Amino acid sequence: MDLFDEGHKEIETVARPLADRMRPETLDDFQGQSRLIGPGSLLRRAIAEDNLFSMIFWGPPGSGKTTLARIIARETKSHFETISAVLAGVKDIKAIIEEAKTQLRHHRNRTILFVDEIHRFNKAQQDAFLPHVESGLITLIGATTENPSFEVISPLLSRARVMVLEPYSSDDLTTILRRALNDEMRGLGTLSLSVDNEALDHMVWAADGDARTALNNLEAAAALVGKGETITLSIAEEALQRKALQYDKKGEEHYNLISALHKSLRGSDPDAALYWLGRMLEAGEDPLFILRRMIRFASEDVGNADPTALGVAVSALQAFQFIGLPEGELALAQTAVYLATAPKSNALYTGFGRVKGDIRKTGTLPVPLHIRNAPTRLMKDLGYGRGYKYAHDFPDAQVPQEYLPEELRGQVYYSPTSRGYEKVIKDRIDKWYTLRRKLRVK
Repeated sequence: MDLFDEGHKEIETVARPLADRMRPETLDDFQGQSRLIGPGSLLRRAIAEDNLFSMIFWGPPGSGKTTLARIIARETKSHFETISAVLAGVKDIKAIIEEAKTQLRHHRNRTILFVDEIHRFNKAQQDAFLPHVESGLITLIGATTENPSFEVISPLLSRARVMVLEPYSSDDLTTILRRALNDEMRGLGTLSLSVDNEALDHMVWAADGDARTALNNLEAAAALVGKGETITLSIAEEALQRKALQYDKKGEEHYNLISALHKSLRGSDPDAALYWLGRMLEAGEDPLFILRRMIRFASEDVGNADPTALGVAVSALQAFQFIGLPEGELALAQTAVYLATAPKSNALYTGFGRVKGDIRKTGTLPVPLHIRNAPTRLMKDLGYGRGYKYAHDFPDAQVPQEYLPEELRGQVYYSPTSRGYEKVIKDRIDKWYTLRRKLRVK
């Protein structure tokens, strides 16, 4: 039976995807995320001193969230449980809690519970963790690709530290792929494959910071060549079903092209915008990447000078998703010309930047009492909503009333320009300010 079990394990290992086989098993083997787990970092010290705390890993797919949780459990010799919020429910949580009690009572083992996609749990399911995180029965490690400020309940968030994982750099992904090529135990080392630099760069670029995708790309390309052969650029393109951009090892040309498109749009040159858009599409750039940039541009560089611009860009995305290539290219071209010829304003971009700066400086300032929600008698007794002036009860729906926290009273963030529709907004705001000053005098 022992021999059979060992043989079964070998078969199982070979059958596992390369990305799973190549998961690092120690912090020292973990490539990337140096800010999070580098020498002297908070997390590394907590692991070394066996002084763990609950945490939320927030990062894009393939950034190492699951792998890091497994390493933490292994290096702290903790009992490790893992569940996916997509598949699990409160019943599964209760079973894990009972097992955690058993582990602590009979084996003196701490339990680390890793919850993948924790943002998929509803409020009641997240509430089920609270008493056990609070008591220290479990150390919770949640993983999410969504902003935990919006997706994780505040009581749970206050009991955990948010750890931000960044997409892998091109250099990190290159190192990860070369390790996989040379590793004879878990990787492709026994195949004695070599890979052209252009092919490696293409697989890294296509992964877009995702280590899992990068390893899947390599595995797909390796399946198209025999033992001892070379993975060329054409083989990588065939494996990924994606044509390579014309760019150097660092992907400089890729970023040069999108920069040229963005600056041509900002400079209101529709001809240059069409040219650089065409260059990118001919090079095989992902149209969805271009569309994402144009949607961002519609808010960042056009804004309320032409509020329709955002709708045009989003409609282009929907049109492209509906008809695809090559017909969908015209939707991108139409949007590029519209954005280039639209009036420009970055007032929203700069205004919101100032807002974020003030929030970082002042923290969570309390909501003024008079504009707080007061659904209960207790809240009303505490002054919630007291003194609030309902705008529709006043002429022109205008009333002098402060809506910002006391510390930010009078702060102006949005200063519309006199270009395009923002001139209408500017005139309207100026009229309101004048009217409110008159009302205050009265």
